[in-house]
Amino acid sequence: MVKAWVPDVALGVAVMGTVGALIGILLGGAFLYVATGMGLLLGMGIGLLGGRRFFAGIVAGAMGGGALAWAVSGAGNITVGAGSGAAIGGFLGIWISMLMDRFRRPRVTPSAPPPTLAMPAPRNHPVLGESGDSHE
Repeated sequence: MVKAWVPDVALGVAVMGTVGALIGILLGGAFLYVATGMGLLLGMGIGLLGGRRFFAGIVAGAMGGGALAWAVSGAGNITVGAGSGAAIGGFLGIWISMLMDRFRRPRVTPSAPPPTLAMPAPRNHPVLGESGDSHE
């Protein structure tokens, strides 16, 4: 039986590991290993926290941003558009996740009116008399 957190961790490692590897390729040299390792660790950590919507936002933003940059300014700017789209997609993923959690909470409705303190009628009151009535 697969634990519930395994798909989130796998998705996180795949997405953030790929991002780290691509950053490492752009920086060159030993940065490839450092950036890939950092991406893997960040992806595992965010996956353990349940960041599936965050990763979906990153992937969708990268695809949409890359496609928009390609359509607007040509193939030379796909990487810039994909990076910008991934950042915005991650922010939107977190924002949508917070809103979904906010509206998913059950609304609390009282099942009965709150209890009130009922004071017993005063007995042998010096002003009100024996029964406690103020009417004479």
